[in-house]
Amino acid sequence: MFLTLLLILLVLGCIYVLKNRNLRTKWLSRPIYRAFSSVLPAMSQTERDALEAGTVWWESELFRGKPNWNTLSAYPAYRLTEEERQFLDNEVNVACAMIDDWQVSQEDFDMPVEVWNYLKENRFFSLIIPKEYGGRGFSAQAHSAVVAKLSTRNSALSVSVMVPNSLGPAELLLHYGTDEQKQHYLPRLADGRDIPAFALTSPWAGSDAAAIPDVGIVCKGEWEGQEVLGMRVTWDKRYITLAPVCTLLGLAFRLYDPDGLLGGEKDIGITCALVPSDHPGVETGRRHFPLNAMFMNGPTRGNDVFMPLEFIIGGPAMAGQGWRMLMECLAAGRSISLPSSFTGMAKLTSRAVGGYSAVRTQFRSAISKFEGVEEALARIAGHTYAMDAARTMTAAAVDLGEKPSVVSAIVKYHVTERGRMVVNDGMDVIGGKGICLGPSNFLGRAYQQIPVGITVEGANILTRSLIIFGQGAIRCHPFILEEMTAALDPDREAGLRKFDQAFWAHVRYTLANTGRSFWLGLGGWRLLSGPTGTAKSMHPYYGQASRYSAAFSLLADASMLVLGGSLKMRERLSSRLGDALSELYMLSAVLKRYQDEGRQQEDAPLAHWAAQDALMRTQHALDKVLENFPNRPLAGLLRLLVFPLGLRRLGPNDKLDHAVAKLLTRPGPTRDRLTYDTYLPNDDKEPVGAIEAALLAALNTRDIDAKIRQFEKSGQLQDNPKANVRDIAEAVFQAGGISAQEFEQIQARDVLRDRVIAVDDFPFDLRRERAATETTSGSQA
Repeated sequence: MFLTLLLILLVLGCIYVLKNRNLRTKWLSRPIYRAFSSVLPAMSQTERDALEAGTVWWESELFRGKPNWNTLSAYPAYRLTEEERQFLDNEVNVACAMIDDWQVSQEDFDMPVEVWNYLKENRFFSLIIPKEYGGRGFSAQAHSAVVAKLSTRNSALSVSVMVPNSLGPAELLLHYGTDEQKQHYLPRLADGRDIPAFALTSPWAGSDAAAIPDVGIVCKGEWEGQEVLGMRVTWDKRYITLAPVCTLLGLAFRLYDPDGLLGGEKDIGITCALVPSDHPGVETGRRHFPLNAMFMNGPTRGNDVFMPLEFIIGGPAMAGQGWRMLMECLAAGRSISLPSSFTGMAKLTSRAVGGYSAVRTQFRSAISKFEGVEEALARIAGHTYAMDAARTMTAAAVDLGEKPSVVSAIVKYHVTERGRMVVNDGMDVIGGKGICLGPSNFLGRAYQQIPVGITVEGANILTRSLIIFGQGAIRCHPFILEEMTAALDPDREAGLRKFDQAFWAHVRYTLANTGRSFWLGLGGWRLLSGPTGTAKSMHPYYGQASRYSAAFSLLADASMLVLGGSLKMRERLSSRLGDALSELYMLSAVLKRYQDEGRQQEDAPLAHWAAQDALMRTQHALDKVLENFPNRPLAGLLRLLVFPLGLRRLGPNDKLDHAVAKLLTRPGPTRDRLTYDTYLPNDDKEPVGAIEAALLAALNTRDIDAKIRQFEKSGQLQDNPKANVRDIAEAVFQAGGISAQEFEQIQARDVLRDRVIAVDDFPFDLRRERAATETTSGSQA
């Protein structure tokens, strides 16, 4: 009785202290504040700029453990204007038709001059430039769609259009340029008179762009016959896309003012300038050769190059603001460029490999009917559906005015990784056809060039291990950034007041997520439903996503509490937390896509497959966090709270795999919706065009094939040498088993089939043969 009374008094005392702000601050908040401040590492301005850059969006709902699905549902659906659709169906198709991938990648090592001219004349390089400057003024969704469609044809074509419309001079000018700079440069960029490149990456700094060693020194010098205040800049950059052909170079460097000519700081900071490529002292190096991808890429250098301060984007007033400028603009560009190009690659793979598998036969059956192939086809289709869902939802967010820094990292990493899986599976299915390069190989170059996209815009390993959770934990958490800001406040009493408010709100938030995670883990997620108007078949996914969102939030808080600032060095742990957040985002995109596209019942297998795959990956990531959590007693308690009933069996089953695989091998609305805006040549001499024609021919001759098989089983072809897999139709025709018209249909089908399965061959020594031909041609000329 005494102990019970003592416990009650203790609880009441704690409640009284917590309710009384003065007592709470004195006895609890102040010592916690001191301890927190002492272990919090100092934050440089560069780090602060990176953390504060961009915006948070739907990912913050997922991070906080209680996503409002009605908010997701209310976001606008992916839509193009009539003008944008016309451009995609006309000018983009024309550009695709002008490109021969084999000629570009193996013979000319560049796009034809007429293609470059067509892109300039039709303002492909000005998708993001407003019409008032002569640009297209397209939405982010249209920009994304154009890049995705071009990527179904040729990488040099898509990258050459992608880069000027992504992070680079045009975007930086639009946001930060002076009126004079905008009026001069934007019309020239819009009509192709200027080709832009942006030089950021240094050989010595790599992905640590904030540490670039390239330097500018403020000084006086001569410009256009007059002495002006300017800067002498020395740089050495590599991996710069379009550098070999650019006329306008965006340049990032660190600016110093040792003589105080600008007043104030000696180390002004990272600065961005626009430099004409023919400016005295600018040196464009020789081309890089990125895995046979023929987009222009190479180094640029300059040594002690004088340029006026007016070269700075935004003028002298923006000196030292380059890092913030880059961080704020990078989110939008990264949200579109690589996710779009890899989605296009996945769509092409889905369309072509699905058709190929229905045309290619082994053991007298289409290989698409083999369960092993079905498994690969299901992954190809399911991942493509999820990739396109994430692409479109993220592009729509950019059009809402968001600059989603965390989401951009999520889609960059997870869409490119899924793209790698899709192409790898495609290569497995087409086998020898895929490994023999030549004009008829529709997938070999994509397979060869996958690592390029995996590497650029921040290598995927770094994106996963450092950026997604590292930035998301601070940006998306409702209280962490407030607590950090309070701890760094030079006014200690003001900081304490802010910290007190944020910290105890954080405690309440964590306790709520703890209870919510446990309750939903016990099965409470089954009581949750999706937003109004969603298909009932999708409701379980909304419930499970809410459950894992709460679990993720709890584990994120526990990890930050136990590990503090050292969490960023625990890259495997933070990577897995980032994986969980990312998969919840991918799942959200899948659910939104299915809803926005009108809940097409025929597409349901794709949505189910992609949703179940994302849930399986989320559970795996959370399980791995707990398995490797450094505090083992706490890990046991957390596992009880997160998985009170143990791990669920998640992921698509064989029946669902079968249903999804069939969708890739049968022409119809679902296959068309999955692979919409894939460039499909009308010419059946083209590799993809041949597959499309052969697939239709195979379907139209199914009944004839059945008659042939039946006749073969009758025993009337015994000892007939033509009763083999290649000549069986002729044997049956000669024996009277099928009509002349039917045999003609089979012959036409076989011509297309043989074209599809054919691989290219070349002279024994291709290079010597080509060199001899060129020498002979030159002599004759």
